[in-house]
Formats: sequence, C-alpha cells, structure tokens
Amino acid sequence: MTKKDYYEILNVSRNSTQEEIKKAYRNMALKYHPDRNPSNKEAEEKFKEAAEAYSVLGDPEKRKIYDTYGHSGFKGEVFRDFDFFSSSLFREFEDILGDFFGFDFFSPGKKRRGGYPRKGDDIWAEIEITLEEAFNGIDRELEILSEELCEECGGSGAQKGTGRISCPSCGGTGNIRFQQGFFSISRTCSHCGGTGEIIKSPCRECEGIGKSKKKKKIKIKIPAGVDSGARLRIQGEGEIGERGGGRGDLYIVVKVKEHRFFKRDGDNLYCEIPISFSQAALGTEIRIHTLDGIERLKIPEGTQTGTEFRIKGKGIKRLGGYGRGDLFILIKVVTPKSLSKEEKKLYEEISRLRYEKTEFDYK
Repeated sequence: MTKKDYYEILNVSRNSTQEEIKKAYRNMALKYHPDRNPSNKEAEEKFKEAAEAYSVLGDPEKRKIYDTYGHSGFKGEVFRDFDFFSSSLFREFEDILGDFFGFDFFSPGKKRRGGYPRKGDDIWAEIEITLEEAFNGIDRELEILSEELCEECGGSGAQKGTGRISCPSCGGTGNIRFQQGFFSISRTCSHCGGTGEIIKSPCRECEGIGKSKKKKKIKIKIPAGVDSGARLRIQGEGEIGERGGGRGDLYIVVKVKEHRFFKRDGDNLYCEIPISFSQAALGTEIRIHTLDGIERLKIPEGTQTGTEFRIKGKGIKRLGGYGRGDLFILIKVVTPKSLSKEEKKLYEEISRLRYEKTEFDYK
C-alpha cells in the first residue's frame, strides 16, 4: 500500500515554512483529537497520520531527507507504532493541547500529582492624599480586608483532633487516569481538586476552607513626589497562598486631591495671581505662599495680563530622582468693577493724559 505524502496529509505546500507546518499540524491535531471524536476510528487514524507527518516535516533534518528520498529515506524506521509519548513531538503536543482540553498527558508509569503550591491573590486598595502630602511624602496606616489562616483549625480545614484522609476517588494520586484512543489521559480529580486528600470532618469555623477574611492594619510609606495613578507595591501583604504557596502582594493606587490654588502637571506647579491695574502699570513685588515657604516675585511695570513667570526648582520633588520641577505663575490683571468718585477722577485724568483712543477703524 502506497503511503500518503506527508505534505498532503498536513495540507501544506513543499515550500511552506516550519512555522506554517507547525500551525497546520496544530489545526489537524485539534480537529481530529480523539477526545473530540470519541469512538471515531477514522478521526483517530487521521490524528495518527498528522502526528507521523509532523514528526518528519517538523524536524528540519528529517524534512531534508524526505524531500530528497521520500518515504524510502526512512525504510529502517517504523512510524506506525512509534513511541508518541517518549518523543519530543509528545512534549510539543502537550504544550499545544494540554490547556485546551483541560487534562495532562503523561508517559506510562509516570504519575503526576495535582495540588501544587499556589501563590495567594493580590489585593488592591486606593488611598487619597492631598497635594501637600504628595509634595512632602507621608506615612499612613491603611486598614484592609484579607484572608488569614483560620484560628480554630490553624489552616488545616479540619476539626481539632481530625485530619485529612486519602481521597477514595483517586486513591490519593490527585488525578483520574483512563485510556482514550491510543494514549492515556489524566484528569484532575474533581472530588479532591487534585490534592489527593479530603477532609472528613470540616472545621465549623471556616467550613473546611482553612482561612477566613479578617481586617488588618498596614503601615505604608508614601514617597514625596507621588502622583495620581501611581501604584505602590507591598510584597507579601496580599492573600495567603494554597498548599504552601507564598502570600500575594498588596497594591495601593494613589489618588491626589485637586488643590484650590495650585494645579499640577508632572513635576511642575501652576497658579494664577490677580493684580490690579495700577500694580501692572507701575510694577510691584508680590509674596506667594508655596508648598514649602514664601517666595517673592518682582512684577515689572507695564506687565500685561497673561504674562507667565517661572521660578525654578519650586515645583514637586521628582519621584525616585533628584531635583524638583518648577513653579509657573500666570498674571491676571483685574479691572475694578466699581470706582469711588475720587478713583474715577484719577482714572479720567490718566485717560486724558495718555490720549487714550476711543475710535477704531478696521481700514
């Protein structure tokens, strides 16, 4: 009987790349997998054919031999009953399909015990601080709700004086093994969850879980320069792990409140200072209360509204670095809404002396 062409089996051309061949094999393996086609001998044969074809075409050296000599290049090898489980092809097949079908493959005689240690879940919390606190940094105490070992059973999940027993469903292996087609499959035992053990007398306090939710206080240090959206990570302050796994982490998301006077953009601060017409015309010196003291700023005569001044190094401290941002001051010349008789006479005199224009022509 003439053997089928390996390229035809995988439905690829002879100039296909190794990645294209691998992809074609994956698609066929998923399509004809015995678990998807129970008691279907034809699907099982196609599955075997695809595996055999890929065992050659998936190996660049074997592919060269096949391209030159065809099937005769492998006369000394037997593929019909090749050891699928001990080959590198099996390991790749396990990577391709293991998670998809929700089971583990293993070689005959190899036991795979479920219930591996698992790290605990992370906890997320939000903390709101003022701009002043972000500027200086602050120590805070935060109350969080997290899982802790049950005090009644010490985390065992069993009543005092009792313990865990071997799971009767899987015999303590943590998985149920059965034959599927031409290979063995192991599924996680649903009775014990893969641990190989069950609790006969669950703890009344935690109902056999071994842990319970409790409030605890954590002291945290918020560094100077932190901004809204920043995440602080505190290792080992999350949920407790399972089966000896480490604790998760605590992530704190910082939110900085808006300030009534300063606006922040990165490490820079911005503010708006109102001055009178006479201060803008004659010039003056103003005092600004910043986040770390008083700064004096000289306003030159003739300053216009919208003029911006910059004071270097008076912004926010750079988080994790050196130096600080700058402080930007926007001047707004305020026009008085009401005038006394004396003020009105003075402004009229100024207007007369300056021959202020009252007529405007676009031409």
